[in-house]
Amino acid sequence: MLNSRATLRPTDHNHDDEVRDLRPPNALADAKIDGPRIERAIRELLIAIGENPDREGLIKTPNRVARAYAELVAGLQDDPKRHLKTVFAEEYDEVVLLRDIEFHSLCEHHLLPFTGVAHVAYLPRGKVVGLSKLARLVEGFARRPQVQERLTVQIADALMEELNPVGAACVIEASHTCMTIRGAKKRGSTMVTSALRGIFKENPSSRAEMLALIYGTEGRTK
Repeated sequence: MLNSRATLRPTDHNHDDEVRDLRPPNALADAKIDGPRIERAIRELLIAIGENPDREGLIKTPNRVARAYAELVAGLQDDPKRHLKTVFAEEYDEVVLLRDIEFHSLCEHHLLPFTGVAHVAYLPRGKVVGLSKLARLVEGFARRPQVQERLTVQIADALMEELNPVGAACVIEASHTCMTIRGAKKRGSTMVTSALRGIFKENPSSRAEMLALIYGTEGRTK
């Protein structure tokens, strides 16, 4: 039975400066995307919906959109698993959980944003990773055209592949604007997905404890 835990949120300061600014580059020069091509496409889009791309309020819109996409899809130019390469030898055999990792992603079906929080947990096998690296892992996979199911699996599988823990888990709660502002228009709805690996999938008591740490009262301050 797992009796002690490390249950943290990105705002905690247990590792001093471990949790730092996660913003990706927001300049077109820092992203390997075709900015001018995006600008031409957005100009055509504005014309297609009946707008005048040359009016004052829209003149710079194509460039703004290109810059926005450079930020939203910055993860396409990154290998998020690289953040798990630096590890520390530590004989800690209880759950490590980083909770409420805020993220923003782009639904690949409608190119509309979905936002939420990810809860990432693992049970170490002789090595641990810095807390900010877990947040950067989430950010790297989120900053690209995505579906929530794939995002959840990618995070859990990366932990298993790179850290070789006894178990790993990722639970994501997110709101999708492709459902809340169009289509069904069901505001307030939240999609929850989970990916459990190792002991969290195979052992019911370990799984229950991990989920209790996420959703229960232990360690939760909000």
